[in-house]
Amino acid sequence: MKAEIREFLTSRRANITPEQAGVPTGNSERRVPGLRREEVATLAGVSADYYTKLERGKVASASDSVLESIARALQLDDAERTHLFDLFRPNVSGIRAAESAPTGLRESLRRMLDSMTVPALAYNALQDIVGANLLGRAMFAPLFDSDRPNFSRFSFLDPRAREFFGDWELACSLNAAMLRYAVGRDPLAPELAALIGELSTLSPAFRAHWAAQDVHEHRTGRKLFHHPEVGDLEADYDVLDVPGEPGISITSYTAPAGSATAEKFALLASWAAGQNLTAIPRADAVK
Repeated sequence: MKAEIREFLTSRRANITPEQAGVPTGNSERRVPGLRREEVATLAGVSADYYTKLERGKVASASDSVLESIARALQLDDAERTHLFDLFRPNVSGIRAAESAPTGLRESLRRMLDSMTVPALAYNALQDIVGANLLGRAMFAPLFDSDRPNFSRFSFLDPRAREFFGDWELACSLNAAMLRYAVGRDPLAPELAALIGELSTLSPAFRAHWAAQDVHEHRTGRKLFHHPEVGDLEADYDVLDVPGEPGISITSYTAPAGSATAEKFALLASWAAGQNLTAIPRADAVK
């Protein structure tokens, strides 16, 4: 984890200016972007020598109070703070890493998805779609051309993604940041490592976004999609973790009643019926 710690903290130092941190600069010429190590150390209330060792991954353990101080000094958001703690508190038991990422849903969750009247998807930490109701499958129809629909592979490797996402660059940035967040949570997961290796080999865009060291936890927001059949969909999304199903999240997509997108959701339902699409209970779903 030494390289990950060094690269993450170095990137966060570079992202915050002395002005943002309230650090006086005087007239001295600065040779590094953002904050110097000594400045972060002062803001965090630790010695420069200690912070330097910590950033280089040469500190075996750091107390919660020190990590909190560094998070405040670097003005980390919630996802970045969690990632910082994950880097210093890695999952070393191998319990999660020894298990494959969930590839299906239990029957009760499948019924819950089917009962929802808005597009809804279930996915795992690899960004595999492991369940979808009929509207969810219709909304993300281009992804389901694959036997194992995956947001990461579609975003970076499928040329249709540039048109499908209203802001493809942002979609790529967030996707890479979510994968980095997942790696911090479970650095021993072999399937995550394999996916990141595949994307790094095949996608220059992924390599660029991965090098940015950004982390992101998807929760809520609004996205624009250019659907190949019904046109633009501007939908609000909300992400829910599933108790009892580690690594599984469910995302629903909604739009205000009477809006153009709400009307197009109805068109999607008709289109899906005409295409004989079905909801996605995967063949390997948990019963």
